[in-house]
Amino acid sequence: MKAVRVSIFINEADKWQGRPLHIQLLEALAKEGIAGATVVRGVAGYTKARGISTTSLVDAGGLLPLVVEFIDSAENVERMLPLITSMIGKRLVATSEVDVRYGGALDPK
Repeated sequence: MKAVRVSIFINEADKWQGRPLHIQLLEALAKEGIAGATVVRGVAGYTKARGISTTSLVDAGGLLPLVVEFIDSAENVERMLPLITSMIGKRLVATSEVDVRYGGALDPK
């Protein structure tokens, strides 16, 4: 089955409406019926603007990278992208088509 993977690149310090952005994203995705999502914490990362942040620093200052990922139908992804982009500001969202071999929650039957 064809589906779309969405990867949303943010960091620990990002907030939306005063709460951690990654939690707000998960709640929005769940509310809108997305099959599931995962938040992955990076051990290091960098941006052009900030340089490298890593867990080896004594105080990373909440700048370690987080990636929120989910896989769903193209229709559901397109429906969610306006909300996601309004929540994340200038952060990066990447999408890619994937071939789902097993996907209980995505199974259209």
